[in-house]
Amino acid sequence: MDLQLTEKTALVSGSTGGIGFAIATLLAAEGARVIVNGRGALRVSEALGKIRAQHPGALLESFAGDLSTESATAELTKRFPAVDILINNLGIFEPKPFADIPDEDWRRFFEVNVLSGVRLSRTYLPGMLKKNWGRIVFISSESALQTPKEMIHYGVTKTAQIAVARGLAELTTSTGVTVNSVLPGPTRSEGVDEFVAKLSGGAPFDEFEREFFEKVRPSSLIKRFATTTEVANLVAYLSSPLSSATNGSALRVDGGVVRSAF
Repeated sequence: MDLQLTEKTALVSGSTGGIGFAIATLLAAEGARVIVNGRGALRVSEALGKIRAQHPGALLESFAGDLSTESATAELTKRFPAVDILINNLGIFEPKPFADIPDEDWRRFFEVNVLSGVRLSRTYLPGMLKKNWGRIVFISSESALQTPKEMIHYGVTKTAQIAVARGLAELTTSTGVTVNSVLPGPTRSEGVDEFVAKLSGGAPFDEFEREFFEKVRPSSLIKRFATTTEVANLVAYLSSPLSSATNGSALRVDGGVVRSAF
């Protein structure tokens, strides 16, 4: 399927690894000019090399900077004053007992997971509306609907992302711009491998995965971690002109973890 992304410029925040890297790779494969972002220049350079190795003709740009900060966002805007597609993927998570989460951690999670997307959307949405075409996608989580007791601060920020996305979608009425959220379920990425290492006590991944879906996420219908590419497939579609009738939606790619038909 041709997603009609040639001549489109896409920014994927936090795209040197995990879901963000998979999204950047797929958008580049579909012909988009992709701005790859990470905090450090080395990680960004390595990500560009990996994408080019898979897709030698990829049109790639780079921006090394922490987009959870106002200063980096301002610098990015100077270099790239307009984009057609904005993927708000930047995010952090960590398991921590609720009583041990200080105010500082709450602020940090909101800065990274919520305000990064707010600032970038505030920067790029007006240009999209003026041009009458654009796509904004927030990478939320099934944790937005089922707040995990082991990381409540993370779940709250994921719920906030859905609210921001829906509110922004209301600003796009009768235009060619759409704003949606994607809610991945448990997905095997670099960050999840680290998460697993913390929770498993050194058990092999396959063993942990089996126990995780028996005890922690028993409602999963696929009984496994999704791949980052499986998530990226949905994001790429939402980024394309083909998804023009999908706006203001929170779309799940959660393996059936959320027990709801809606």
